[in-house]
Amino acid sequence: MQNRTYDKEKVSFTLARLKKGGENFEIVISDVDNAIKYREGKNIDLKDILQSETIFESASKGIKASDDKIKLILKDNAIDNILKNGELHLTADQRQKLSTDKRNKIIEKIQRESVDPKTGNPHPRQRIELAMEQAKVRIDYSDNIDKKLESVIKSIRTIIPISFEKVKLTLTIPSKYSGSTYSALRNRMNKFSKEEWLSNGDLKIEIEVTGGQKTDIYTLINKLTNGEAIIEE
Repeated sequence: MQNRTYDKEKVSFTLARLKKGGENFEIVISDVDNAIKYREGKNIDLKDILQSETIFESASKGIKASDDKIKLILKDNAIDNILKNGELHLTADQRQKLSTDKRNKIIEKIQRESVDPKTGNPHPRQRIELAMEQAKVRIDYSDNIDKKLESVIKSIRTIIPISFEKVKLTLTIPSKYSGSTYSALRNRMNKFSKEEWLSNGDLKIEIEVTGGQKTDIYTLINKLTNGEAIIEE
């Protein structure tokens, strides 16, 4: 990457800053969303995160950090160290946007993967949102979605009944639809519990889905087979 210096009066930017060993190390972030994903362990290329790979003592003044201090204090994986262990300096708008995005993803995941055990149907989005408000759930931009999801579910379970049990479906697809349906399901599912091509050309598949996915699978299969498939629970 091309190294750049920055004039504080002309350029505003987002920093990741790490203070260690009495020294200050800064890198300039070009994509905050990717920086957050990287900190969560996602495999993101540095060129999709950083403005440049230059490590600064003070980015606002354009002062680069000493190579000797970088090697002595941060060792070989200096940028990784700063990104994962440093503090992200975000604007209020950036923090709000990231928090809102994470809140939406958590709500969508709950709606997609859970059901109301009383009805067997997914909870409407509005009901999940209201339960989160009543439980005083707060989503921070720095929260790990998977870990936060666990605490959110624990909080709203005291307000709405919610189940994440999986449902086993056995699908028998007529031969004339088997190829296209197989491909469509493969794009949706990581794996099948069982698959079998019958002697008459029909396709028999067993899958496990969350309660919230069941309706979508029924709709998809019936659409692809004009309602001729057999679906058994």
